[in-house]
Amino acid sequence: MQKPPEFPLPQMNRLNGLSVRPVGRAVALRLGMTRRDWRRANLVIPAVLLGVLLSWAGRVGAQTPPAPAAPAEPAAPTPAVRPAPEELTEAIARLDAAASSRNLRDVMRLFSRNFTHADGLTYDTLSTALQRFWQPYRSLTYQTVLDSWEQDGNALVANTTTTITGTRDINGRIVTLNSVLSTRQRYENGRIVSQSVLSERTEVSSGDFPPSVQVQLPAQVLVGQSFDFDVIVQEPLGDRLLLGAAIEEPVNAQGYLSAAPLNLELLSAGGLFKTGQAPALPSDRWITGVLVREDGIVQHTRRLQVVDDPSLITTPTPAPRRRLPRLR
Repeated sequence: MQKPPEFPLPQMNRLNGLSVRPVGRAVALRLGMTRRDWRRANLVIPAVLLGVLLSWAGRVGAQTPPAPAAPAEPAAPTPAVRPAPEELTEAIARLDAAASSRNLRDVMRLFSRNFTHADGLTYDTLSTALQRFWQPYRSLTYQTVLDSWEQDGNALVANTTTTITGTRDINGRIVTLNSVLSTRQRYENGRIVSQSVLSERTEVSSGDFPPSVQVQLPAQVLVGQSFDFDVIVQEPLGDRLLLGAAIEEPVNAQGYLSAAPLNLELLSAGGLFKTGQAPALPSDRWITGVLVREDGIVQHTRRLQVVDDPSLITTPTPAPRRRLPRLR
């Protein structure tokens, strides 16, 4: 296995918040963790960091135990208003079918050899990332809705929303994936020649009752601006313990092929409440929160766009943070 990347830049490790401490043996016992699980939690646990391998892929570095759970925040894409050319709808349908059956050859036939991606992926790195992503999953389903399209000379430009669901088995415990990705693709001669990601939301869960969470993160922020990242548990915690961690990563091609290290810590409130600092230059970031409770685990990743033009901010300023819920 490839070693997860460390943080080479100061901006990438600026999520600050609660005062926390590493997981102790007593905490581990109360969570039902084995000695081996306890040691792994204190060393390093890969985060989920799932981005789009085009609208039809993703990456997951899921780990740690439990069984199936319903995905949070189900997607409700809006179908395209204007009828699209048959060649476009057929290409999208073929991609969904090929990706759902994990037929790499048929998927790659629909991409140009000169394919480019705003995140730095190429034809070859896309193929590699797809193989790595698909391999551990026992089932995957891709469903794409065409939101809008336009003719640009001889090319077709399409905005789509793809929902990816799947399950995998880790040491007899089921992990459930739910991802919603909005992308823009350019088709020439029936093949995708370029693509960019407009928005991204991914949740991976495991356990009998994974925590139900409310996630608060703006879709865009200005360069150098601070932002809040909250992952709030909706159920009362009672006397149960909660572990968690947050991580910020730059979006790039290498990120699709590896997972960054993440240290779990004992939280003193019912969720993660972090403040980040946007970098000085426009870019996209992956922001991930992980919560671990005795009855389940949830990992939530969103894409944050850092822009230098205020007119590109499409989301309203979030309401002030509420008081932190405390453990009882």
